This record gives sequence, C-alpha cells and structure tokens, in this order.
Amino acid sequence: MMGTAGWVRQYGPLHIPLIVCLLASAPLAHGQKPRPAVEHVYHNPILFADYSDPDVIRDGENYYLIASTFHFVPGIPILQSSDLVHWTILGHAVARLDMDPRYSMIGGNRYGKGVWAPSIRKHDGLFYVYFPTPNEGIFVTTAAKITGPWSEPATVIAQAGLEDPCPFWDDDGNAYLIHSITGAGPLILHRMSPDGKRVLDDGKIIVQDPEHLPVLEGPKLYKRNGYYYIFAPIGGVSAGSQAVLRSRQIYGPYEHRIVLAQGSTRINGPHQGAYVETPEGQGWFIHFQSDGAHGRIVHLEPVQWRDDWPVIGADPDGASTGQPTPSALIPDHDPPASRQHPQTSDEFSEAALGPQWEWNHNPDDAHWSLTARPGFLRLTPMQADGDGLLSARNTLTQCMQDNAFEFTVRIDLAGMKSGVHSGLAMFEKDASGLEVAQTGNVRRLYFFHLPDRLAGPTLMQETLQLRVHVDGDQARYSYSLDDGQTFLALGTITEIHFSWWKGSRPALFAYTTLASDPGAVDFDWAHYQPLGVNPW
Repeated sequence: MMGTAGWVRQYGPLHIPLIVCLLASAPLAHGQKPRPAVEHVYHNPILFADYSDPDVIRDGENYYLIASTFHFVPGIPILQSSDLVHWTILGHAVARLDMDPRYSMIGGNRYGKGVWAPSIRKHDGLFYVYFPTPNEGIFVTTAAKITGPWSEPATVIAQAGLEDPCPFWDDDGNAYLIHSITGAGPLILHRMSPDGKRVLDDGKIIVQDPEHLPVLEGPKLYKRNGYYYIFAPIGGVSAGSQAVLRSRQIYGPYEHRIVLAQGSTRINGPHQGAYVETPEGQGWFIHFQSDGAHGRIVHLEPVQWRDDWPVIGADPDGASTGQPTPSALIPDHDPPASRQHPQTSDEFSEAALGPQWEWNHNPDDAHWSLTARPGFLRLTPMQADGDGLLSARNTLTQCMQDNAFEFTVRIDLAGMKSGVHSGLAMFEKDASGLEVAQTGNVRRLYFFHLPDRLAGPTLMQETLQLRVHVDGDQARYSYSLDDGQTFLALGTITEIHFSWWKGSRPALFAYTTLASDPGAVDFDWAHYQPLGVNPW
C-alpha cells in the first residue's frame, strides 16, 4: 500500500464507519538511516463526490475504482490510487450509450436510466467492466490496459429489469455471473463462457430471504480460504446496512451476517461497495453513503478477518468515540501519488476535455469543439423544446468534489445570436443557475430556478464571469462584469437536490429556442475552488 511496508492500527469488533489511522514507513535509499514510522491519517469520506455504487480492484501497486453514471456520458469513470485514499480520474470505460435513441435525446430522454451499478475485474491479463441498464440488459466492455481503448459494450444478457452484475472466475476455470433484479430482488447466479462475454444458462436463484435480507442488491462475489463470499447491502440506500454471505459451495446454501451498520454514527446506510486487499494482505472495504444533494459519497473502512468472517470498521465505545477528527498533513517525503485528487478545473487548452467532464446524454460531436477556437470550449447551440435546459443537448457537467466550493466560468458571447440561452447551472431535475438570453440584438442576464426566472442586467459587453457558491445543499449565484475583480449576487439562495439517482452538478450549457442560426458560445475556462474543510 502506498508503495511502502505498512500496518494498520486495529480497533474493536463493532461494525461502524469512522476515521482510520494509517502508519507506514517510506522506502529507504541505499545507505540511508531508517526513519521513524510516519502516521498517515485520513478521515472519511475519502471522496466527497458522487461516485455511487463503487467497485474497486487492485492491480499490482495500483487500485482502480469505477462507479455508476446513469445517463451521463462518457459512462463509468475509472479512478486510480496508490493508497486507497487519494484518487485521480484516468478516463471512462464507456464512450457512448447506443442502446436506445433516447440516450441521445431523440424521442425523449433516459434521465435516471443508463449505467447502473458496474463491476470491474481483471482476468487472464484483460480488464473487464460489467454494467446493467435497467431497460436493456447487462453488458461488458474489456481492455488490455486500464487506460483503454475499451471495446464496444457487448450484450451479456438481453433482458430488462436486471441490475448489479458481478463476474467471478473460479479456481477450476469456470466463469460465473451474479446479479440482482431491479427493485432489489433475489440474487441470481449464471454459468458464463470462459471469455466472460455470454451466459450459458437462464440462471439460478441462490439467495432469497426477504425477512432477514430485505432489499438485497449490489452483490460482489469473492473467494477466500475455501469460502465463497457475497458482499451485498440490504435495507435500502439511505437506511440499510452491509451484509456478507458465505458458503463452501458457490450455489449455496449461504449463511449471512451484518458486518457494517450505522451504529451511533451519523453515517447513514452504509451501502454497497467493494472488498480489496493490499499487497501485504490487509483488507479494506470501500462503500458509499447517501449525502443529499451531493449524491453517494465514498468511505473507506479497515477489514479484519475472524473465524473466516470479515469484521469491518471499528468500535466507537472502545478504541474510539466514532466522531470525526481533523486529518493530519501528509509529510513532505510522502510519495507524490498520494497527493492525487480528482480533476476539476479546465482551461480548455488541451486537445481533449478533462476526464472529469460528462455530458447530460450522448453528445452531438458536430456541435462542440476545442479546436474551432483554440483555448476555448465552443458550444454550438442546438434547439431545445419547452423544457428548456432539461431537454437541451450537449450540457457539460462534472461531480461536486467538496461540501463547499466555488465554481466559476468565463464566457465569451461574441458569436451568440438571437434565441440562445447560455450559462452556468447546477444540473438536476430542479435546475438553477445563471443564463444569458438573447432576443434580437439584446442580451440579458437572468437567474433561474426551474421554472422561474428573475431578470438581471442587460449586457453591453461580450465577456463575463458566472459563479456558483455551494455550501452543503444550498447554492447562490453571482456574476462579474469586470473580469473577476468584483462579483454581484443575482437571485436567491437555492436548495439543490439529489435527482435521477445522481447528485446535483455544476454544468455549462448553450441551447436555442429558435430554428435560425444560433451562432456559437465560447467558454474560456472553468475554475473549481474548494472552500473550507469537509464536515466529516
């Protein structure tokens, strides 16, 4: 872990999330005297961002995390870490969702559909990512390198109503696929072809116990010391807990235990995730917790094994109070990789968008560009219907990464024409934000909170900056007409929300309500600034 020999301070047996102290020694150069062990302290959540339904594997010294993205494209972000705490975004596993034209906003939309809980594994030198779409089936994409290229998604099961697939290759070479049913039904196990591309049977229900394991979903299948283990949450996203089932036979019968619950902490859930081991064999469990408008944020827990059962978390009545304390600073000699964090700001000066960006649906690539005006993101507005922003194409979004932050964009309106609306929003079902709307030759700034609008100033200039300040579940908006020297508030403090199974997101947009030439809108940059300390 972290490229060093390390150990973990162990706590008591109760199964609740809390802060964990990591201690490790940096590797020694030849002839260098040993240094005292350095205490590395992190506190949960490790990612204050909406990486829902996380799955994690280790490959060598690196860990890779993927998450569900629903209708956002590209889908399934891939994050990399060397220590399970600090993460950076490598890219995405799914470039587009072509299973239905509504993923491209043709004939409707697929908000809340698309990529549900995925899983990642490596087998015979190949990375596999499985994911369900609730309306179309279960799919798999593969790559020889974690950075891709990833294959076009192949259909593993063409059937609606399935969720949360996870593959498993046994010691004898047999391959299996486990999944649940939409609405959190029983767990079903299939034999699968050795290449992982298709199932070989209709599947068999191996766990169905609504009395003791209600709302059973998100299964992850592992093998350890001759036992088959299924890590699966029960009880629902906001109020449930984490169960582990085990059996000597892959088809069961399975016995179960609750291994992670809220206890006396304020960490509701805790919900589905992944078990992973360091090169030294230390176990860890990564899971999500529902946190309102911020979506499902990610926590890390230590795992001990007792009598071939995992013990996750710690005892707040023993070694710790279970209350958060500040993290220690990472020492200067710590590996550079340990300072990794997901990307946020973008100068739009590269040949590609930063990997933090995801469109609201499949983008129309003919209507955006990073090369038409180098150093700018150009959006060529497309026509939207009466729903305005929610029916607009090519809305560009990214996850919030902190409880409090400021997100500021600089916009050049010189090419904008009548009928166009363009600006900055917190994208969700009840979207809010600031937009410039042009009627004829007149441009005016508005605050909006769907479906309401509040008029601001008429603009006499071609450039301005728009800003959203988020603190918890509240957003407030401001603008600058003097290139960022002063910002003026517009609109009211606005509640942001969890919707479509995703957290609210900062978003850049440009659409038109007219059939005439819309011109173009150029975004110079987008800057993200975290504020304060996350309240955990």
